[in-house]
Amino acid sequence: MDQKEVAQFPPFHTTLLAPDPEDATSTTLELDEIWSFVFKKAHATWVWIALCRKTRQVVASVLGDRSKRTCQRLWENIPSVYRQGHCFTDFWAAYAAVIPSNQHTAVGKETGETAHVERWNNTLRQRLARFVRMTLSFSKSVEMHEACLLFFLYRYNLARAILLK
Repeated sequence: MDQKEVAQFPPFHTTLLAPDPEDATSTTLELDEIWSFVFKKAHATWVWIALCRKTRQVVASVLGDRSKRTCQRLWENIPSVYRQGHCFTDFWAAYAAVIPSNQHTAVGKETGETAHVERWNNTLRQRLARFVRMTLSFSKSVEMHEACLLFFLYRYNLARAILLK
């Protein structure tokens, strides 16, 4: 897979089921970030994910560092209909700086409020060797790292859509 093939993917939002306007929980999101690397472990790359609690579909993702700027990019990638909903995150300060306070709740893992996105992180690591912490498989470029993630997200979201119909 190369950049030309990735550029031919349809818009990511086309993989998402439409939220139910009558159900406020259909726009509830769980956000989290997981560590990965490109080429060598010294080149840390964080995968930021916004997961719909109801459908378990990934509504947005971004690769970057663990900064407020990357969190802002994730927030901007979330479709506007989901940006109106409530977000549950861990206590990482970037979330509180970006997400409006009336839509954000920071919680610990023990509450279970971010259990779905934490479980999704395990699914990613289980299915794609390049995202495992101790591995011989790794991406040699950020572009390939992102391309593999996007391909996985498309397949994952479309499979979830089929299950939920």
